Amino acid sequence: MRFMLKFATGVAFATMSAGVLADSNPRAERMYNTYCVQCHGVQRNGKGVNAAHMSVQPRDHSDAKGMSDIPDDQLFKAIREGGLAVDKSVLMPAWKSVLSDDDIHGLVAYLREVCKCGPGYN
Repeated sequence: MRFMLKFATGVAFATMSAGVLADSNPRAERMYNTYCVQCHGVQRNGKGVNAAHMSVQPRDHSDAKGMSDIPDDQLFKAIREGGLAVDKSVLMPAWKSVLSDDDIHGLVAYLREVCKCGPGYN
C-alpha cells in the first residue's frame, strides 16, 4: 500500500511538473510527447530542446490568449500539412504521412486541453 501511494504521488508530480493536467485523451498526449515535445517542449510552452536552434520559435501551446484565436480547422491543417500550409513557419513539418486524420483531431482536442481555450472549451 505504501508503495502504491508513493507511486501515485510520483505520477501526479510528474504530470504536474510537465505543466499539463491529467489528460482525457492519453493517446493524444503520447503522440504529443513523441512528435511535438522536441520543439514545443515538455511544458508545452514552445521551449523544446530544438527551439534554441530555430530561426522561428515554436508556438506556445499553453498560451490561452494566443491559442484561443486559432480555429480548430487551422490547427488541424497546420498539423496535417505543416506550417507553410497555414502561412506559418516552414519548420513545422507535415504529419499527414505519420498520423491519421483521427489522430490529428485528437491532437487538436488535446491542444485545447493544454491551453484551456478555444471553440467549445469550458
